[in-house]
Amino acid sequence: MNGGGTINDIARLAGVSKKTVSRVINRSPLVQQETREKIEALIREVGYVPDPMARGLAFRKSFLIGMVYDNPNAQYIVNMQEGALDSLRGSGFELVVHPCDSKSDDYIDGVRHFVLQQRLHGVILVPRVSEDSALVEMLQQVGCRYARIAAVSLDEPARMIATNDRQGAVEVANYLESLGHRHIGLITGPQRYLSTRERGAGFLQALAKRGLELPATHVVEGGYTFESGVACAEKLLALEPRPTAIFTLNDEMAAGVYKAAFRMGLSIPEQLSVVGFDDSPLAARLWPSLSSVRLPIRDMGSFAAAMLIAADGEARSVPLIAPHLVVRESCQSPV
Repeated sequence: MNGGGTINDIARLAGVSKKTVSRVINRSPLVQQETREKIEALIREVGYVPDPMARGLAFRKSFLIGMVYDNPNAQYIVNMQEGALDSLRGSGFELVVHPCDSKSDDYIDGVRHFVLQQRLHGVILVPRVSEDSALVEMLQQVGCRYARIAAVSLDEPARMIATNDRQGAVEVANYLESLGHRHIGLITGPQRYLSTRERGAGFLQALAKRGLELPATHVVEGGYTFESGVACAEKLLALEPRPTAIFTLNDEMAAGVYKAAFRMGLSIPEQLSVVGFDDSPLAARLWPSLSSVRLPIRDMGSFAAAMLIAADGEARSVPLIAPHLVVRESCQSPV
């Protein structure tokens, strides 16, 4: 066996499990002296070469959980991290983060490097990277476990936290229409985000069911950022007739709508109703306080981390996540 063998080769020759070989390599005291000496002799004879791109990775794991994200919303990421840390506290595992730009050609290589260099036990994939099948294939190739968080289920249940975003957007459509709003604006996130497509489609379809078709001019694409919320609101509020309500697909953009309305001298909710999505801490801090769809972001991070540190074979079912509208002071019937 020139050039060395892998853990599998050593295990086969020694007549033991891969775990036993791994324990010897990692100097674990749990192996009998006789077995240890036999394996060490084989390792010297054969020359053990760990293969980090394949099986070897599984036997050289650290106590690190990674969080990989490409999300412009800092508050969302902080909430997600806090949730993951809630689950990891006292477990011996630590959290390491890897922000990336999923639009760049080499971002998957960057994540691969991160996983291998840190010898990660597992990775939490946050939207939008959680939606990328090529990234997931790479993680499977290198033998790294993962938990995906996304608007709909994209994987087997043991690896998936589906947030059912569409449901929350349907509730907003029914609420605004029931208040009597007929001229409604929608500020979406980037169309490449599954959350944008799910939330937007849920909202528009629910309005259509209630006999309300939104013209194309009333749907504007934002970037999930405060600044894009300001710019999109200015476009919508320049329309004739002006929308009496605006739904934004996250709270950061809703705060941007507040700024645009203030600049134009429009009062919320008397002249403009506003609804956000995520129910981040920002929603309750705005004045008037913002009605927003509550998505338990902290809990989602917590469920994902718990899923990754659960022992193999242990049940890892995730509670059903059901977004719902939290009504505050930012909406009323149009005057």
